[in-house]
Amino acid sequence: MNISFIFPAPLGKARAFLVNEVLTAAAKQQGHNVVAVEQADFVVLFDEQVPVSVAGKQGAVVSLEQAFVQPEAVLQQAVSSSKTFANATEVAASQNTGVKNIVAVTACPTGVAHTFMSAEAIATYAQAQGWHVKVETRGQVGVGNLITPEEVAAADLVFVAADIDVDLSKFEGKPMYRTSTGLALKKTAQEFDNAFKQATVYTGGKSECKATVESRKGERKGVYKHLMTGVSHMLPLVVAGGLLIAISFMFGIEAFKDGSIASGLPKALMDIGGGAAFHLMIAVFAGYVAFSIADRPGLAVGLIGGMLATNAGAGILGGIIAGFLAGYVVKLLNDKIQLSPSLASLKPILILPLFGSLIVGLAMVYVINPPVATIMEALSNWLKSMGNINAILLGIILGVMMCTDMGGPVNKAAYTFSVGMLASNVNTPMAAAMAAGMVPPIGMAIATWIARNKFTTNQRDAGKASFVLGLCFISEGALPFVAADPVRVIATSILGGATAGALSLGLGISLQAPHGGLFVIPFVSDPLLYLGVVAVGSLVTGVCYAIIKPKV
Repeated sequence: MNISFIFPAPLGKARAFLVNEVLTAAAKQQGHNVVAVEQADFVVLFDEQVPVSVAGKQGAVVSLEQAFVQPEAVLQQAVSSSKTFANATEVAASQNTGVKNIVAVTACPTGVAHTFMSAEAIATYAQAQGWHVKVETRGQVGVGNLITPEEVAAADLVFVAADIDVDLSKFEGKPMYRTSTGLALKKTAQEFDNAFKQATVYTGGKSECKATVESRKGERKGVYKHLMTGVSHMLPLVVAGGLLIAISFMFGIEAFKDGSIASGLPKALMDIGGGAAFHLMIAVFAGYVAFSIADRPGLAVGLIGGMLATNAGAGILGGIIAGFLAGYVVKLLNDKIQLSPSLASLKPILILPLFGSLIVGLAMVYVINPPVATIMEALSNWLKSMGNINAILLGIILGVMMCTDMGGPVNKAAYTFSVGMLASNVNTPMAAAMAAGMVPPIGMAIATWIARNKFTTNQRDAGKASFVLGLCFISEGALPFVAADPVRVIATSILGGATAGALSLGLGISLQAPHGGLFVIPFVSDPLLYLGVVAVGSLVTGVCYAIIKPKV
């Protein structure tokens, strides 16, 4: 039997060492192996405090003094009177002391706004409560403020605010609560209350599926999370590819076709942006959707399915289908195929990729790609040739969606559609979506300028920050105003966003860069007109909100 001894923290290292030595010798005499608690089948405690790493294991509580004097007898008695430690007591103990050690992780699909805003909200709230807190951000620039193993070991709670799939393996064995970045940002206190009541010990993938109802609810949330995981990993390719293509166009709209212009630089830029980055984007999207569903074994199958969709012209719609199909096929194969331990290592490197790729690949080639490619071609042709009325209608829809929940699922649906259309060389929806997304924060800033007496000093200061965030296409800059007055702010934002979206698409303005706001204005097909569109939409929002907002 693998056995482990857990000594009370106040015992002291010297005394713990002596007791451990005599117990280890006794355990070996009785044919047991003394191992770390993570590998233990049986755990011996010396008081009633049950660490989280022990929850769920077999064990017994024995007297420390007797263990030192009669180690063989105490060990035999412990094994014969074993019980299951169902729940840890560490969380309750830390709640009683009032001072908590919190570690948190934040991650949003784009990794540029909600990731850092929710991190700030978590840190501010925890510090206000007098807790020790460290927040690790998983943004587009990678991991920031890395949480160390020592900080994980000392943590009373792991608070995860993530809209995408992130690696949490280093937190195994700790009490964990998971929520979205939006809730962590808007309802921080409520989420921490829920965290201390509902946190469960994280045991990796083994803890993901519990009750049926929870599983179904989780799957509904999972579809959004899987999509956003794909979008998050696709965005760098779209940004790099879109900007390089736009720079190529600066030499002339068809300069990339002539290798003699600027020593072939426009062609090289087009090859990098359009030939490589844009050609990979759907495959990467599908690969990480599958990764989010089936973990690492799904990645290769998703990449293959996505590339088949790209080559067949099935676009983002084909990529979505390929990603989900690959993820669930690999997950099903992984669950159904059971191998002996000697052959188990073949499953992730041979069996799952081989059969997953075969099934998904054949389905994409013979069943999915032909009709989806036809649909995408028809949609692209319609978007490229639609009249003013249809363009304005689509612009209104995108504008409304972009301003409905400020970075939430509806906003991301419109954004994902617009980014996906870039892969089909349809660039006007992206311009409309970005213009509408810039409107709410800029509009709130305008409202604070023209109706100063209706805002507090803090709100006027928030308006300045909101203006800067709006220029950067960070819609979440309006969230402080949404939190204080949701109905009026969202209604006026939708009005301004719909105006900007309709004008942008109605005027046929195009943009190949999926993010950046003011910084990518040079790459818009008509920069001055586009600035006017954003200004009109923002004025509509700002003026309307300034009128209907009551005085404080």
